[in-house]
Amino acid sequence: MTFIATTIPDVKLKTPLVHKDQRGFFYEAFRAHDFKQQCGSYTFKQLNRSSSVKGVLRGLHFQHLAAQGKLLSVLVGTIVDVVVDLRPTSATFGQVLTLTLDATQHQQLWIPPGFAHGFFVLSDTAFIEYQCTEYFDPNDQYVIRWDDPSLAINWSLDKTDPVVSPKDEKGMSWQCFLDKFVDKTIV
Repeated sequence: MTFIATTIPDVKLKTPLVHKDQRGFFYEAFRAHDFKQQCGSYTFKQLNRSSSVKGVLRGLHFQHLAAQGKLLSVLVGTIVDVVVDLRPTSATFGQVLTLTLDATQHQQLWIPPGFAHGFFVLSDTAFIEYQCTEYFDPNDQYVIRWDDPSLAINWSLDKTDPVVSPKDEKGMSWQCFLDKFVDKTIV
């Protein structure tokens, strides 16, 4: 398996060595030693699964007091995955990373604590699994608007509007995030 640093070096794209034959395929999805060497020492505390249909956009979600690192896998379908660096002391603070991930590549995306995360479903359905380094706390969840013009995210939307939850539709602007959180520690 290989780990590739993205344009935000702390966010890593992991590609496994896939063994295929007439029966199907096999690959190692996680090895603690390799992960620790490439991404640091983290303990995964929660495993989440999400199913969405074409056109659904989820995000941009983040936690403040107990920021979650996420190891994301697309098990079925294709998504546009988006992360935004929320770490004020980072050289990549405010940068957006957009990647297309699909189940056929078997790649995983490591998103360390301190990032907002969202995705848009391109396929008829998508099934996503992600391991988290912290437990979800409903009192510590926040949303940045997916369509904030300051972030200028290319979600690869077609001409129709995405399906967005009421909570995501009411997310804060990037400027509101800066005003509310920039002087506070996220990680």
